Amino acid sequence: MTIFALSSGPGVSGVAIIRVSGLEASKVIKSLTGKEIPEPRVATLRKINNINTSELIDEGIILWFPGPESYTGEDMAEIHIHGGKAGVLAVQNEISKMKNCRLAEPGEFTKLAFQNGKINLLKAESIADLITAETEIQRLQAVKIMKGKSSEKFNELREKLLKILSFIEAKIDFPEEDLPEENIKKIKDDTLNIFNQINKILNDQKIGEIIREGFKIAIVGPTNAGKSSLLNNLSNREVAIVSEIAGTTRDVVETHLNIDGYPVILSDTAGIRNSKDEIEKKGIRLSLKKAENADLKLVVVDAKNIDLSGFLTDLLKNDAILVVNKSDLLKKKLDPKILNLNHVLISIKDNSNIDDLILKIKNSLKNKFVTEEDILITRERHRQHLVQCANYLKNFLDKNDKKDFDKAAEDLRLATRQLGMIVGKVDVEEILGSIFNDFCIGK
Repeated sequence: MTIFALSSGPGVSGVAIIRVSGLEASKVIKSLTGKEIPEPRVATLRKINNINTSELIDEGIILWFPGPESYTGEDMAEIHIHGGKAGVLAVQNEISKMKNCRLAEPGEFTKLAFQNGKINLLKAESIADLITAETEIQRLQAVKIMKGKSSEKFNELREKLLKILSFIEAKIDFPEEDLPEENIKKIKDDTLNIFNQINKILNDQKIGEIIREGFKIAIVGPTNAGKSSLLNNLSNREVAIVSEIAGTTRDVVETHLNIDGYPVILSDTAGIRNSKDEIEKKGIRLSLKKAENADLKLVVVDAKNIDLSGFLTDLLKNDAILVVNKSDLLKKKLDPKILNLNHVLISIKDNSNIDDLILKIKNSLKNKFVTEEDILITRERHRQHLVQCANYLKNFLDKNDKKDFDKAAEDLRLATRQLGMIVGKVDVEEILGSIFNDFCIGK
């Protein structure tokens, strides 16, 4: 089947790019232009016509990429026309009239590239991450994965496991021949070394996932402390409703920010207090859960009435900044106990010391993201396969101690398979749908 789709962004633009891939790609170009296909990878100006009436639709550039030297590994073409909606629809309608041509599904071009051996799964995922990157740190991470460092590491570990497996299977095939003690020791040492490397990779504080998804910051605290006002101030827009009535915010309100190049998901939560209102009580439970799962908590309190007992003490224990708001109403110095905490005194009303708060947030982000180790895990999928691999290796080492080679070999095969599933070295059809459905149509 030949697929086609608009690969440039939807809406009015200077140029629109329609991508076509498959056996009928050359026929599509010939039918639309009434001429032979142009030279490979040479931008060629052509008139693009209605197939049946030869009526002119537009004039644009045709690029021809014969397979297998193309993005998808198949014959592929790009049609560059003016970016008006009507022109794009007219060209797509003409292509859809042709036999064996259909609109592409989300991510199908990249899926073909993977299936035809042009890229591995990690690179496919990094392409999706590069497209959706909103901050510089997200772009840099996606580019690093595209370069193949993660693939090289996981393939290297997999090759080492396959080599160990060959020794074990040799013993199974020739049971009458005992493996020398030094070989058994080497098998165990090499496996333990790989096991330790995988655990070291897993012990990365989930930095890769945080960069990809965003650093989660929860604004929490009692009612009427100025949490929603702080969200609006940091967002530079009216995201949340602000009112002097206590309990206005009952659900979690989220917004995505770019703070000094770092991706942030900022959440305003319901004010925490004793309440008889069932809806507000549910909102308070959501607030506490959001605070528990946050990478950083901004605990906002009213400068006139600071009570850090109870839940506030627990919230301030880890990864938290105490934000003392309404400093414009403060008539005395802060308690020395508060001054010893990681705090900042602000006034949202006067826009006072907001820059100091942003600086504290930036420093927290930098401390979280700075690492000397290469980031190898960027998705939960990678982490789960590595966890499973480590579990099988542990089972292998336990059985290897007992010299139970038949069962040990199966654990090693399963461990090797888990590494292969990260880069797509084995059958991974069950996970392809979830990966490529995240892509936009035309990629």
